[in-house]
Amino acid sequence: MSCIYGGSCSISSFSAHSISQSRLPSSSNSRPPSIQCSAGGLVAESKGASTAEPLLLNTVKGLDVERPPVWLMRQAGRYMKAVLCEKYPSFRQRSENVDLVVEISLQPWKVFEPDGVILFSDILTPLAGMNIPFDIVKGKGPLIFDPLSTQQDVDKVTEFDPEQSVPYVGEALKILRKEVDNKAAVLGFVGAPFTLASYVVEGGSSKHFSKIKRLAFSEPKVLHALLQKFTTSMANYIKYQADNGAQAVQIFDSWATELSPVDFEEFSLPYLKQIVDSVKQTHPNLPLILYASGSGGLLERLPLTGVDVVSLDWTVDMAEGRKRLGSDVVVQGNVDPGVLFGSKEFITSRIMDTVKKAGKGKHILNLGHGIVVGTPEENVAHFFEVAKGIRY
Repeated sequence: MSCIYGGSCSISSFSAHSISQSRLPSSSNSRPPSIQCSAGGLVAESKGASTAEPLLLNTVKGLDVERPPVWLMRQAGRYMKAVLCEKYPSFRQRSENVDLVVEISLQPWKVFEPDGVILFSDILTPLAGMNIPFDIVKGKGPLIFDPLSTQQDVDKVTEFDPEQSVPYVGEALKILRKEVDNKAAVLGFVGAPFTLASYVVEGGSSKHFSKIKRLAFSEPKVLHALLQKFTTSMANYIKYQADNGAQAVQIFDSWATELSPVDFEEFSLPYLKQIVDSVKQTHPNLPLILYASGSGGLLERLPLTGVDVVSLDWTVDMAEGRKRLGSDVVVQGNVDPGVLFGSKEFITSRIMDTVKKAGKGKHILNLGHGIVVGTPEENVAHFFEVAKGIRY
């Protein structure tokens, strides 16, 4: 599921043995070489002292940094302890409980120390507070109990008040800021209007998006009314997350790439821009990241939203993406998540290739999508080990 940030309980938990074995160098497999992007070739570098501001934030600002910051989409929740799944089998139980949200969000931080610590949640979390009943069913994904199809349905959708509807999100973010202590950036996230609209109109996931497109092309006023409600609500949600500790927020527009370029310009782009403009009025220094899977055909349009960072999926060559977006745009990504099923040597080579093509600075190393269920945990550890050993 592209919308689901949380993960499956089928993945084994981190064990002390596996962590120590994956993070400590052995006699036959020493610390991977770092990438030298300036003079060419590879050099080994020692860790530098931490800066006052998280590396990720300095990168977004365009400051001189020693390496690209690294974090992984879906890094939280994919390796949950089985006991949590047994005690709290429902995803919503786990994602709407402050203690569990904090624990799951911090699991990758305690093991890998990524440069971004993202909140364990889901883009659909605000729906209940907008009078749109839903659930996330194990093995099936999101389920909207009463899909929207008419103006009357849209009229029943209420404006989202995060402080009243999801206070656990604010509480969790405050705790995360204290726990991480500015050694990494705490990240929040929201769903984009068109993607949220797609779920509530389709009733869940979709292969062909026929219902949302039927609404868009036969009753566009109805869809625009729904998109506007999501736009206002998500702008407020981003501000709420920032006020409670999020140092950057990623916007997921997973399904916008189901639109043709001309339809993207009508049903997604203006609402994304409206969100960015609204947030920047009150939080001008809050970095906003935009991710849209399969966005190669829309790439040049994404910076028009005004976001600070464009996250590329793996179907776009990083060098080509840099060229198409321009050197002034900060990019994120974009290693294929499937690479983590390969050998450690293969993983290293792909990381090196991505960082080399991204060039020095203005690059946040990440996957081109979320971690896939079943990914070997030792390979995730290797990814972070290599990434944190990079030096420009």
